[in-house]
Amino acid sequence: MDEQAQRIWKTATQLYAGASRHAWHFARGKLRHDPVFFYLLQHGLLPDKGKLLDLGCGQGILMALLLAAKQHYLAGPWSPAWPTPPMQLELHGIELRAAKVHAAHHALQQSARIEHGDIRQAELPACAVVVLLDVLFYLTEQEQNQLLQRIAAMLPPGGLLLLREADAGAGFLFFVTQWIERIAGIWHGRLWQKLYYRDARTWLALLEQLNFTVEMQTMSGGTPFANILFVARRD
Repeated sequence: MDEQAQRIWKTATQLYAGASRHAWHFARGKLRHDPVFFYLLQHGLLPDKGKLLDLGCGQGILMALLLAAKQHYLAGPWSPAWPTPPMQLELHGIELRAAKVHAAHHALQQSARIEHGDIRQAELPACAVVVLLDVLFYLTEQEQNQLLQRIAAMLPPGGLLLLREADAGAGFLFFVTQWIERIAGIWHGRLWQKLYYRDARTWLALLEQLNFTVEMQTMSGGTPFANILFVARRD
């Protein structure tokens, strides 16, 4: 992390102080070691205004990062190597796990709307960008297809879908990814939960069938995982 990223990381993770010790440690580790969050910020992928809808948002880590970045931009100084963070973006997350929702409410307060619900049935409000980070593999292939169809129907032309999933065609790295996720599931009491992965080409074809123009970016830097970020813009 450079100096600016370090400052933003510290502010974002401090939002979870008092939520629970686990939530605070999780935020610190996730924002430091998972490259996707700072990648979205540093590459200017998010729009400046409209609504961001984070599906399966967990404890709201991406939204915490965006709030921290906005705070530091307004306070200055701001590195010219970084794009301006989203300043008018409305933040809305939907999460199934009550403990995660509680932590998100504690951290984000009135700065974001966090909804306790199941993304398979929840109403999807009109928005400019949908974020799905490491979520779809918990759904069956039919449920994945249905959710993506609903997103495609809801997004306006030019609307953005940011989707990260493990690439089932990545050989040994996917094997590592799969087993680490399985171990995490056992740790959290999800011993028999079935996971549904696809290879990157299959994801790409599915998104293109839904009239998205897609760019793919490897999103595993510094980790042993086989993750791909799909930057999909609605035609």
